[in-house]
Amino acid sequence: MMEQNNEKKAVICNRILVRGRVQNVGFRYFTFQTARMLNLHGYVKNELDGSVSIEVEGDQADIQTFIREIKKGPSWARIDQVDISTLPHQDFNDFLVK
Repeated sequence: MMEQNNEKKAVICNRILVRGRVQNVGFRYFTFQTARMLNLHGYVKNELDGSVSIEVEGDQADIQTFIREIKKGPSWARIDQVDISTLPHQDFNDFLVK
């Protein structure tokens, strides 16, 4: 009997830069919770220019779901712009708020 749950999924890594009202509105915690729910690894941090940067690694389908949620954000946030770029595999072990 073949167990499909143990098959290795294709891992991708993205850098996501989010602009708008994304600091002091619970955006990093929202990002943390969303990443944990989807079993993604990486980090989220505030940038000096008022944006939030995210590096996230995991299954492509889970990252697509993550990005859809990030574009909505928590209720207090206002997402004006989301820039996504591909990064080489980073081998993160957890998801952290920096």
